[in-house]
Amino acid sequence: MLEAAATVFTTSGYNGASTNAIAREAGVSPGTLYQFFPNKEAIAVELGNRLTHRWRETYGAAFVHSHLELPLDRMLDAILDPLIAFNCENPAFAVLTHGSEIPGVITQEHDALHETMLTRTEELISGYLPDLPADRVTRIADTAFVVFKSGLDLVMAHDGPERQAYIAELKAVMYGYLHPLARTRPAGATAHDTDTP
Repeated sequence: MLEAAATVFTTSGYNGASTNAIAREAGVSPGTLYQFFPNKEAIAVELGNRLTHRWRETYGAAFVHSHLELPLDRMLDAILDPLIAFNCENPAFAVLTHGSEIPGVITQEHDALHETMLTRTEELISGYLPDLPADRVTRIADTAFVVFKSGLDLVMAHDGPERQAYIAELKAVMYGYLHPLARTRPAGATAHDTDTP
């Protein structure tokens, strides 16, 4: 039923979705659905919780310090690819984390996730560029995070080869922004030595 709900939320939005539509998509009667969930909000909260848990696992695996040893282009692949893949495979996640009509518990959880991801981004940039002052690292992390979110919106709006093309553009933008900064890395650091444009 949650898979059916994800499909309905993705195609109709939260406001446009109904328990009847979710039951129809799941191939069950509305009465059967109500045995598990009292209303649409309960369905959204359960689905949101599950997707949030999987998102935590995804970014936890993406934001690891071992990626700091990679050349910048490969580091971007290692971080961005799983984040992009999760969002493309779970479009309901975006529906359930944006909009004023979304149940408050989901938006609160999303806000906490947002802060955690921003902190992880800042930690990674600080590790990659240890000589930069903290306030500069914060600005770079904020900027990179906003660029990623905006680029992800473009990626999600397309399919097939066009989606892949926008993923490449997003990575090119991130690389173009971070690569000049990587040249300021301390002597002996190898992460930018083998970068490819």
